[in-house]
Amino acid sequence: MLLVGDVGATKTDLAIVSPEEGARDPLAEATFSSGQYEDLEAIVAEFLNGAALRVDRASIGLAAPVVDERAKFTNLPWSVTAKHLQEAFELSAVWLLNDLEAIANGVLYLRDDELYTLNEGEPEAGGTIGVIAPGTGLGEAFLTWDAGHYRAHASEGSHADFAPADSFQLELLRVMWNRFDHVSVERICSGLGLPNIYAALRAEGIAQELAWVAEQLAVADDPTPVIVNAALDPKRSCALCRRTLDVFVRILGAETGNLALKLFATGGVYLAGGIPPRILPALRGGSFLEAFRNKGRYEKLLSQMPVHVVLYPKVALLGAAQYGLEAEAK
Repeated sequence: MLLVGDVGATKTDLAIVSPEEGARDPLAEATFSSGQYEDLEAIVAEFLNGAALRVDRASIGLAAPVVDERAKFTNLPWSVTAKHLQEAFELSAVWLLNDLEAIANGVLYLRDDELYTLNEGEPEAGGTIGVIAPGTGLGEAFLTWDAGHYRAHASEGSHADFAPADSFQLELLRVMWNRFDHVSVERICSGLGLPNIYAALRAEGIAQELAWVAEQLAVADDPTPVIVNAALDPKRSCALCRRTLDVFVRILGAETGNLALKLFATGGVYLAGGIPPRILPALRGGSFLEAFRNKGRYEKLLSQMPVHVVLYPKVALLGAAQYGLEAEAK
């Protein structure tokens, strides 16, 4: 049996799957708060003791760069190595994947009702596929056609420079330069970035901050859900939050278009991560696709590329499981 995982700075999802039942029907499954544990091994030990099932291999997606079967987290004081996990739990094989690589693997196995299509486009069979995933941070990956099947590749593209597309975004970049030596796309186009947009709009006097929103932000551990909820709430109108979300959607659209151009993603682009399903009404509004296509002479090319939102919340776990099960079968 195969231990599979999706390990992030906030939470860790673990499951046990078998070739007989397949990746979608785990024999055991649990979620853990990552920060409450000393290391990944402690979580795995607790999970396996509770599951009372013997595993012989592991396939784990990690929210960290994976180099030479080793990963070091930036938002957790953890280091993970395949060799250490293999020895600690007497496993015959351990595969470590970047979490976006796991997501990219997973999108290949999603059903139609687990996707929302923003742009049908004209997909090319075997065309390169892009994946962009705004959540707490921002992740990017891609799939290329190789010897009759798709192969997933991780990237750290979200740490490339942020490129402003209008006068306010340029001012936002200037504000961020005062705080950081390097302003990456992730600094703005992620859960970490939404509060930065909100603060810049407030400072510019674009809209007035409402007292009830300010009160919620003052006590919130994470301000992003407060801003998003206030932007989408039809009963309580918050113009500043709506404007914040609109700016975020336009930046996400532009970066998705950048990724699609760089990859020549004629197979389409998938928006994964925790934020896109939550802000689906805003993504449907038109400004996302407008920013996505706004690439001058290449507007027509972008309009032909399919764009899908991933609605399935455990696509990374699914992708890690599929990777491990297919590796076992070889």
